[in-house]
Amino acid sequence: MTLTFAASKYAPAPAAAGPRTRRKVGRTLTGWAFAGPATVIVVGLSLFPAVWAFFISRTKWNGIAQPQDIGWANYERLAQDPDLAAAAQHTLVLTLLFVPGSIALGLLLAIALNQRIRLIGFYRTCIFVPYVASAAATGILAGYVFNPQFGLANEALRRAGLPAQQFLESPRQALIVVCIVALWGEVGFTSVVYLAALQDVPKELIEAATVDGAGRWRVLRSVTLPQLRPVTLFATVWQTITALQLFDLIYTTTRGGPMNSTQTVVYYVYELAFQTRRLGYGAAVAYVLFAVTLLLTTLVIWRSRHQGEEAF
Repeated sequence: MTLTFAASKYAPAPAAAGPRTRRKVGRTLTGWAFAGPATVIVVGLSLFPAVWAFFISRTKWNGIAQPQDIGWANYERLAQDPDLAAAAQHTLVLTLLFVPGSIALGLLLAIALNQRIRLIGFYRTCIFVPYVASAAATGILAGYVFNPQFGLANEALRRAGLPAQQFLESPRQALIVVCIVALWGEVGFTSVVYLAALQDVPKELIEAATVDGAGRWRVLRSVTLPQLRPVTLFATVWQTITALQLFDLIYTTTRGGPMNSTQTVVYYVYELAFQTRRLGYGAAVAYVLFAVTLLLTTLVIWRSRHQGEEAF
């Protein structure tokens, strides 16, 4: 007992926190002081509403009366809803037209903007301005341009000796016109991404291919495009999500018409939740769309990493 007391008496005291430890703790607290408010906002405006929407999707609720718990009945109705099937078909067509078009046009514009010509900064700005412009303003402008009576598009067709078109008022043409307007507004993003990637392509590879006798087309196909595969993957995933979630442009141009020909899944969710007041069923449709988007994104990323092409 005496030995134990003596050992504890003469044992060294715990070392105080050194200056390096105090600096590390200070940097951590400073970082959380900056990131903390943003984290709270993101969790409060994204995570909490998403969890709450899941519980709403299991109820029958009009937003006013007491919600009734109906289990998975809303999800069971999805397979029997013809309006949802039509909206899904319109969304698929829009995605198949928009994503390859934005990738191809963005790459072509990026190659053109990568040249050393006069006023190149002005041209780059003109390409990127539609992307930063408001989608509502873009939709309103498109409504004037493609108006069947006094629109600029029909005026150009008349001067060219071609018949006028109905454009946004035609069930056959409206979805294509919406896709064209979406391309005009979004192609600036892919152009900037590809332009940045083109400037990072090693010049040594291009010079070596040129010395070996490769022409511009061969250099583009065999050297430049393989270097751009990760960027193409990123742009494909991003533009696919954009097409699946397209709402504001449709709201400001066609409101899902004519005859529901431009009604996408996102716009159908809006009609269910805020026009017919079926919030439970609308939340169920929204969750299915989220699951499909997540599944497609995961499959594309998994396949790219399986092939050794990581973009995320």
